[in-house]
Amino acid sequence: MKITKEEVRKIAELSKLEFTDEELEMFTSQIEEIMNMSHQLSKIDTTNVKPTINVTDAVNIMREDVAKNPTPREELMKNVPEHEDGFIKVPAILDEGKDNK
Repeated sequence: MKITKEEVRKIAELSKLEFTDEELEMFTSQIEEIMNMSHQLSKIDTTNVKPTINVTDAVNIMREDVAKNPTPREELMKNVPEHEDGFIKVPAILDEGKDNK
């Protein structure tokens, strides 16, 4: 299956991506290889092949639901760099910005 640079350029444009000429050349080649591989796979006869949901024989591995005493909070807080009033303190990850007043 032949993929053209123009097709890749159009997909990139629709995806709001920008490629250099070298990247466009590389991605065009890679997409063409992927499409060819997909085309080859579509030719395989899978008539008597069961659908594969899981690659192992493991089925519904369960454990008994037994309540255990939790680790005391004081012991857990020994491994926390900074805490206050029983809560773990972490750095702020959201900036309120200068527009939020």
